[in-house]
Amino acid sequence: MEIDSKNQEKTGLVSCVCGSIRACLRKLKEKAVIFAKKTNKVGRDDPRRIVHSTKVGLALTIVSLLYYFRPLYDGFGQSGMWAILTVVVVFEFTVGGTLCKCLNRGFATFTAGALGIGAEHFASLCGEKGKPIILGLSVFFLAATSTFIRFFPHIKRRYDYGVLIFILTFSLVTVSGYRVEQIFELAHQRISTILIGAATCMIISIFLYPVWAGKDLHNLVASNIEKLANFLEGFGGENSFVLSQDDNSFLQDYTSVLNTKATEESLANLAWWEPSHGGFRFSHPWKQYLEIGALVRECACQLEALSSCNKSQPKAATDIQRKIRKPCKRMSSEAGKALKEIASAIKAMRHPSSSTVETHVRNSKSAVDELTSVLETLSSSAKPPADHGIMEITQAIAIASILVEIIKCVERISESVFELSKQARFNKNCSTTLSPSTTTTPPEKTHILHHGKVKLVNHVDGGHVVILVRDTTHEHPPPPVTTGE
Repeated sequence: MEIDSKNQEKTGLVSCVCGSIRACLRKLKEKAVIFAKKTNKVGRDDPRRIVHSTKVGLALTIVSLLYYFRPLYDGFGQSGMWAILTVVVVFEFTVGGTLCKCLNRGFATFTAGALGIGAEHFASLCGEKGKPIILGLSVFFLAATSTFIRFFPHIKRRYDYGVLIFILTFSLVTVSGYRVEQIFELAHQRISTILIGAATCMIISIFLYPVWAGKDLHNLVASNIEKLANFLEGFGGENSFVLSQDDNSFLQDYTSVLNTKATEESLANLAWWEPSHGGFRFSHPWKQYLEIGALVRECACQLEALSSCNKSQPKAATDIQRKIRKPCKRMSSEAGKALKEIASAIKAMRHPSSSTVETHVRNSKSAVDELTSVLETLSSSAKPPADHGIMEITQAIAIASILVEIIKCVERISESVFELSKQARFNKNCSTTLSPSTTTTPPEKTHILHHGKVKLVNHVDGGHVVILVRDTTHEHPPPPVTTGE
């Protein structure tokens, strides 16, 4: 009986251990599957990441030859490790990022090495007692001055890495030179190996499947404008009705536009370092892209406000909503078509069709007039509106005001893009100009279209609603229209 009991205990212990091992293996398998899926997603999201990883491995293998081959090792010695360190530090994803760090590091290393040798030579003239004092003062003065220079915005944006390497190299050369006799040879070896590593990175980055920061910035700005156009066209499309859309999830891509400022500024800074490539010249107007990006984000903020007003509306369309639906849809749709043409022109690197853009903008302004007439009719009705009617009119005015601001944003975006196409010398073959005879809006309404604004002056005051239709082109605006008696 005792033997059977011991055997059962052993069997139970073995079963418990086996169960624990199987559970651990299952967890490891699940984590491995999750990791594989994440790895696959990262690679599929941007296949250039795989290419970049291969390029870094190739660069490190090449500079490692300074250690593998005896003749090269005899020439550079232990300083060959600086080439490997340089590749690890300066090889960036984009060509602009790599060139920025390589040129900064190369120039800073050369300058700091030359100054370090000069400081070492000057300190040697002061004798053994004066040498450490001179070296200490030189390190203090240059390090403090260089660190303060890093606070300048222009230096911080483009040359911060170079100033940092200057401080590091100068300190290493001067401090180590106090104990090393052959300071010139030491500086020469370090500078040479750093330049070899930087040159290897630049050659591989430029000539082997390059990733251009300028092209990424160009595509990002065009994509952001296209997202706004998709929202506006969907908001005013045939299958959706303004103020009460049941499902507007497909319209939410515009929200990603609000968080692209840092990315655009970084890409513009890196693109400044890149040589001429494709349709991008050396003096390409990268700053103009930042101006366009700022206007696009401003328009995206207006779309955010429009979306919020839309969500606050009841799902069942009321009589007031039905009356303002058509002009609102037309305003939104025409503004979206104008942005669509602008985005297409940027992608194709051609001048936007001025006739197409201006026609869509003018049509959207014509819809502003139509909406103004509808609101005037509603406000001048003989029957005073109930409280819920006043609220509906107020909400309609809010949406109309936002749409007017969106149209103004579209105009500014188009002007900025036209300026970009002029500075960047985009292709003019596809561009057409608008003649005065192609005007689709009656001349008598033009002054309202360009500067009209609809807003609520007074909400509820004894059953009264006051709506002001303001024309900023005139010195004296027209009197407000009052409803109710």
